[in-house]
Amino acid sequence: MARLLAIQKNEQAIRKILKAVGSEVDVQLGGGIRDLDTIERYLDAGLRFVIIGTAAVKNPGFLQDACTAFGGHIIVGLDAKDGKVATDGWSKLTRHEVVDLGKKFETTVWRPSSIPISVATGCSRASMLMPPSNSPRR
Repeated sequence: MARLLAIQKNEQAIRKILKAVGSEVDVQLGGGIRDLDTIERYLDAGLRFVIIGTAAVKNPGFLQDACTAFGGHIIVGLDAKDGKVATDGWSKLTRHEVVDLGKKFETTVWRPSSIPISVATGCSRASMLMPPSNSPRR
């Protein structure tokens, strides 16, 4: 129930932002996106891109479904700490190398209808409010 209330509150704020910027800015959003219905609501509200992070790592099938359903509007966000993929708001470190997983997604998930963009965030620097490092990006 708490997650549902948070999503509803976030959606209200997102709709206000989208109304304020109009179609002049391509707005993207990520964080806590775990189902196709949420993606559809955000895109219908006017978002240009939806970033899928932890859900892509934990459930690649969901990422595939999102790319199929909403091609051209999906971005994969991989957070990295010491070269490893971090999930759950940077709180858990996986065994996946960020570059290797990014390449795997690129070769197994992307289809012509989806957009091959990934965002790599260096957690150790971002969490200290420091400028980004020269981490791998595409």
